[in-house]
Amino acid sequence: MKKLTYLFFFFFVFNSQAQTFYEIINRVSTERIEKDIRKMVSFGTRHTMSETGSDVRGIGAARRWIKAEFDKVSAECGECLEVSMQRTLEKGNAKTRITKDTEVVNVIAVKRGTRYPNRYVIMSADIDSRISDPLNYTDDSPGANDNASGMAGVIEAARVLAKYEFESSILFVGLSGEEQGLYGGKHLAAKAKEESWEIVGVLNNDMIGNIEGVDGVIDNRSFRIFSEPVNQTDSDFQIRMRRYYGGEVDGISRQLARYVYKMAKTYMPEMNPMMIYRLDRFGRGGHHRPFNDQGFAGVRIMEAHENYHRQHQDIRTEHEIEYGDVIEGVNFEYAKKLTAVNAITLAALASAPPEPENVAISGAVKPSTTLYWDKSVAEDLAGYRVYFRATTSPTWDNFYEVNKDATQYTLEGIVIDNYFFGVASVGEDGNESLVVFPGEVRR
Repeated sequence: MKKLTYLFFFFFVFNSQAQTFYEIINRVSTERIEKDIRKMVSFGTRHTMSETGSDVRGIGAARRWIKAEFDKVSAECGECLEVSMQRTLEKGNAKTRITKDTEVVNVIAVKRGTRYPNRYVIMSADIDSRISDPLNYTDDSPGANDNASGMAGVIEAARVLAKYEFESSILFVGLSGEEQGLYGGKHLAAKAKEESWEIVGVLNNDMIGNIEGVDGVIDNRSFRIFSEPVNQTDSDFQIRMRRYYGGEVDGISRQLARYVYKMAKTYMPEMNPMMIYRLDRFGRGGHHRPFNDQGFAGVRIMEAHENYHRQHQDIRTEHEIEYGDVIEGVNFEYAKKLTAVNAITLAALASAPPEPENVAISGAVKPSTTLYWDKSVAEDLAGYRVYFRATTSPTWDNFYEVNKDATQYTLEGIVIDNYFFGVASVGEDGNESLVVFPGEVRR
């Protein structure tokens, strides 16, 4: 009878949880995303050094409009968002891409968590745009896909998720100065470090609206998740130990990428998430990197097939090829899909209990493997999942359910040499934390 009761409870929780995610997906609006992209394109240029006094042109007008949209969302949910601007003055330097004194401004909206207000899940995108010359801040630079699409996604996710309550805080942010050197991300990541924010993960959206690649492929279902393999703040000792114990593809950002992948495959099976095992495109970078540099988990979510004719290009036609990041190159329905992927991932992570702490492992020269962790103080904890996967598998494929009072679990018959292992916390509502890879080896 107890087993039947548990199965009924699990079935009820799973279906209630799934219903919420499907509801969030359905609430994301293609029409609102299109309207927002067109509005940002209408500012002519959003170059970091463009004018700030006009209400209709330049980066100043764009960021004030974004703040106004966040304010509208907040007003509609009873002032449920904390909306602000983070301002930092960058001195002009002829050796950089900011050649005159420029105020770099991030626009922030926080949906404060009910139980863990200092824990943050972040969705970010870039406000600014550029054309062929990165220092040209006067000519038109519409930036329709790069990155009005991502910014529209952030605003839309805020509209949808403002209607719900979450245990952890969700931070929606438009970051400035990306094209000039990732300035906005550096400033926000430094603030997070200085103020001891507990960042669960950063979902950086940079170009989520193009479906027609320069290679001729048209694909409105695939998207990429870029993530670093290991943590940039690991000590020399941790780096040395990886040679013996593994973990070369199991840093915190890689676990975040797996989480996004799992959410998309589970609740949006029509989508084809692609985990790309590198920080960013070859030799390039995005606004998740400054967070990685500070020791936080962060990934880049973007289209699968880029069109380089529409990136960082003056608007022109040469040899019958149309160049420029104009509105005609954006597929609004695709941008909606990737916004929905973000929204359900944010919702799941912000609803989950904190991940297990001090996860350790033992099992050398034994026919079993044991995982250890500290007892959680989370009030809503239902239990844990002890995961294991083949060393060549990109995803966590197998797990055991463990009760909430346990602080260790032994996998009998599972030889430590042949698998990788991790532990996640599971809440009473069924939401799960990121998987934590063992940081200590016990003998």
